[in-house]
Amino acid sequence: MGKPITDSELLSQEFESFFQLNFPKAKAFALKILKSEEDAEDIAQDVFVKLWEHPEIWHEKEHIDGYVFMMIKNHILNFLKRKKYRQNYQETLPSPETLKTDFDIHEQMYAKELALLAKVVINQMPERRKECYLLSHIQEKSNAEIASMLGLSVRTVERHLYLALSELKKIIYLLFFFNLIE
Repeated sequence: MGKPITDSELLSQEFESFFQLNFPKAKAFALKILKSEEDAEDIAQDVFVKLWEHPEIWHEKEHIDGYVFMMIKNHILNFLKRKKYRQNYQETLPSPETLKTDFDIHEQMYAKELALLAKVVINQMPERRKECYLLSHIQEKSNAEIASMLGLSVRTVERHLYLALSELKKIIYLLFFFNLIE
């Protein structure tokens, strides 16, 4: 003799039968209104999940069809309302082109600010340090070439470049800090 069927198993079997009988009709009803297979299936599934969670609504009721269709209709109305709100909200957002233009303008201003500050810092560097930096970063000379041109050791050129970059980094950090505060 098999083990007895529990109340929850019986309820599950009843819901499965109820689902198989009513889901296709509910989905077809939603599809007629929404004209979207995916949306109709989502709505029908949402309604049947609610029904599963509340067996007192569907269990042992003979004329549940009207109630299921009313639930589908209400769910569709809520869905369309949310869709309309979303669409209205998206229409009020600035376009990506506008955001990109604003961002580009701010970025260009920031780059110009940074370039101006870099020029000021470079012009205030000791002469040899400034020469090493300009030869390295503007004319793209190697450290050995710079050392040969200026009559310095490669190690001295490396030291000048290190100090020049340290000064520039301080300005960049300072600018970054003030931009965060604003």
